[in-house]
Amino acid sequence: MFFTIMIYAYATILVIGSLFKLPKAKKQFSNRKSNNGIDEMIFSTPSKVSKKVIERTGSKVYVKGQENLPEGTALYVSNHQGLFDILVLLGYLGKPVGFIAKKEIQRIPIINKWMKLIYCVFMDRKDRRQSVQAIREGIRNLKSGYSMVVFPEGTRSRGAKLNNFKSGSLRLATRAKVKIVPITINGTSQMLEENDGKVKPSKVTLTIEKPILPEEYENMKSEELASILKAKIEKNLLVDSNITKKDKESAQPSTI
Repeated sequence: MFFTIMIYAYATILVIGSLFKLPKAKKQFSNRKSNNGIDEMIFSTPSKVSKKVIERTGSKVYVKGQENLPEGTALYVSNHQGLFDILVLLGYLGKPVGFIAKKEIQRIPIINKWMKLIYCVFMDRKDRRQSVQAIREGIRNLKSGYSMVVFPEGTRSRGAKLNNFKSGSLRLATRAKVKIVPITINGTSQMLEENDGKVKPSKVTLTIEKPILPEEYENMKSEELASILKAKIEKNLLVDSNITKKDKESAQPSTI
């Protein structure tokens, strides 16, 4: 438990430290003259903070398929294993992105200000009207050139088994007519959720699939598109789990 407290304390110190960079980031945000994506200078602070927290847990992040990252705006569709998913994406994806995030995060001081600067959208899933408004805001962001991440499961799966994908979240891409990039995260639930809330180091893999282009999905129904994305992520989870299992078996001492 001491290690967990230390990690939360370290993260808090980093977040408080980022407060001194906020004025410059806000000025940079206000002075933007074109919609060429999220400002990399602004994004660098939440990205660096996230990476430092992941590293302090002792976890290792392995990125596969970084060559598949597309130019321009995209909707990144990811599974949602655990609390550390957002930090992994901020620190290791390699592209500035905003998030469709639950409204509770909006109440966290300092963090909420950085999230607004990278065009995050806060959603109250219990309020249908507000959820529709949030989706519309996300569509406007994408049309304006700001890439976003969505977790179509809605809540954390807390393991390798996926929850159902909510097809409504994919309207972000279909209405904005942007590329869809399937993202698979594996190992973050072992950092916290599978340990009774205690932080532990883990091997985390972040797999980036080739983007699905608008002309490839334009005639699909949302349910069909959701099914395809879920199948791609499930395949990657299975492959990664099998590799991890083989690694563990090879690490065991020989009985011969």
